[in-house]
Amino acid sequence: MNTNFFNQIAQLNFTGVLQLNISKGAENNLVVSIILNNEQCGDNAKNLIPPLTFNATPQEFDDGFFEQITAPIQTVSGLMVDMEKFLKQMEEVKKQSAMEKEKADKQKKEQEGKDKKFKDGMAKAEELEKEGKFREAWMKVPEITEFPEKADEIRKRKNALSDKFATPSLFGAMEEVKPELQQEEEVTVDYPTDETEEEEEEEY
Repeated sequence: MNTNFFNQIAQLNFTGVLQLNISKGAENNLVVSIILNNEQCGDNAKNLIPPLTFNATPQEFDDGFFEQITAPIQTVSGLMVDMEKFLKQMEEVKKQSAMEKEKADKQKKEQEGKDKKFKDGMAKAEELEKEGKFREAWMKVPEITEFPEKADEIRKRKNALSDKFATPSLFGAMEEVKPELQQEEEVTVDYPTDETEEEEEEEY
């Protein structure tokens, strides 16, 4: 007798393990229970999917069993596959989210350190400016190459400080030259006196 039972099972489009339980019911009926289990699906919600249960005569099963189970089996199979895909996608989302958060935290920490370095440099420059150490204050102002986003602020600060120490240093340099010129004049005045004394010694 050729029933084609397993050929028809093979034609069902499902993923997982198809379990078929058959028991005898009342009045020569058969009770057939079918459940599909997919171990690759990690979602425990799959356990809430109830089995397909049929109660019919053997002839009714022969006539329409596979017509009755094909659509539900494919639906359940597709559902569990989708659930697994969803879980994998969620894991990937969590992973990406964690990586992005770590990256954002790292950038935030680096930015905070950079901001602190800038503020400390500007504060030190202000402190030295109050002490009248304008050149030292100018050197403490952060460099534009390190903080390009604050280029205007840095440039204005350096210009303001350079204006304060440039003019006094120029006058100071002129004052330092003047005593040297006086000293040379004194040497020139004394020099003829020595020649006169030598001439007097030769006459004697």
